Amino acid sequence: MTIHNALSIVKEPGGYLQFLISEMSECPKFDKMCKLIKNRIYMDYQASTPVDQRVIEAMKPFFFDHPGNPHSSDHAFGWEANAAIDEATQKIASAIVADPDEIIFTSGATEGNNLAIIGAAGYASADRRRILVSSIEHKSVFAAAYAASEQFDLVIEQLPVDHNGIIRLDILEERLATDVLLVSVMTVNNEIGTIQPVKDVTSLCRNVGALIHTDAVQALTAMPLDVNELDVDFLSLSAHKLYGPKGIGALFIRRDVQRLVKPLIYGGGQQNGLRAGTLPVPLCVGFGAAIELVTSADAVMERIKIRALRDQFIEQLNLITTNIHINGASGDLRHPGNANICFRSLDAHELIGALQPFVAASTGAACTSGIPEPSHVLRAIGLSDTDARASIRFSIGRFTSGIDIHESIDALHEVMNKIKPCKTGRGL
Repeated sequence: MTIHNALSIVKEPGGYLQFLISEMSECPKFDKMCKLIKNRIYMDYQASTPVDQRVIEAMKPFFFDHPGNPHSSDHAFGWEANAAIDEATQKIASAIVADPDEIIFTSGATEGNNLAIIGAAGYASADRRRILVSSIEHKSVFAAAYAASEQFDLVIEQLPVDHNGIIRLDILEERLATDVLLVSVMTVNNEIGTIQPVKDVTSLCRNVGALIHTDAVQALTAMPLDVNELDVDFLSLSAHKLYGPKGIGALFIRRDVQRLVKPLIYGGGQQNGLRAGTLPVPLCVGFGAAIELVTSADAVMERIKIRALRDQFIEQLNLITTNIHINGASGDLRHPGNANICFRSLDAHELIGALQPFVAASTGAACTSGIPEPSHVLRAIGLSDTDARASIRFSIGRFTSGIDIHESIDALHEVMNKIKPCKTGRGL
């Protein structure tokens, strides 16, 4: 094949796959590899989930048939859009047992985390100058906390976790005092899937009057959420982690705390004056549809199915290699779709690269892509840099099948036999 022909194929819709198939046509395993390429296996649900077709159908009318600005109050198109926003808001509020006026739409969890942390810091009193965050938080929590520190002269302290990634409540209790403004502990970790005892955290924080924020982006695919039971002041959500569209999230802000939050975005005073700007109606509708599905009566059975597939994946992996270790907590203390695995003596980036384009997984949080350092989460639970660099997060979800599990194991088996073990620096 000439370079010109190759480029013309690649530029066509689906051309990348056509190009690969044409190049492998002489391969002895051509039939098997074609099947894998055409049925690529997605195992990176904790980075982003596929959008459920039912969510897409709910969104479609609001791209053309109902084009109104939800803040236009003079005509029926605006009323229709505003009614759609109200319905989506109600669905999100119901999903976490909140009231609709406590839901603030954002562009995603990063903005929500920033609004909670920097917004609270903006009205910090002279006698509350400390913010405590767990050592395995999402990068957007760390970044927001340190931005708040610089802007408002606050002190940021990280709270350690144990080898399972569970926050050390004894150390949290030691650090808490009446000068603590805010504590941020995520509900479910995005890398190792550990579920935190948020209710215990809030109980300790209430004793000193500190505000509590939890990044709950990964939580609703693992467990039900009740903001009253958790007793949190802020809770961040993102639609694309629960089969909804990218670009939309929400921040729960408890009603009596809203007066203590300084906005990050100013304009027309929308959303109780806490976040200005025209709301993206299709995305809000999609978020509402997605969260309704993920908290429906079928959600429990879905989580059971996902857990079974995850366990099947680990069991089959153990049959092809004994040189692995599962990072993080086990049982009910772990997200049902998460399998963060250390492949001792192998380089994780090389292994994932060898799996392309057949199996999608990741070496850490998507937000840290391009950062050439071991995962801060894995180091916080005690892994060496070597083991952290040998670790891969596989995460499965609603559309994962038993066949996907079987074929991903086949693909892993094949590439692991071809990769040479690391001798120094990058492996044991």
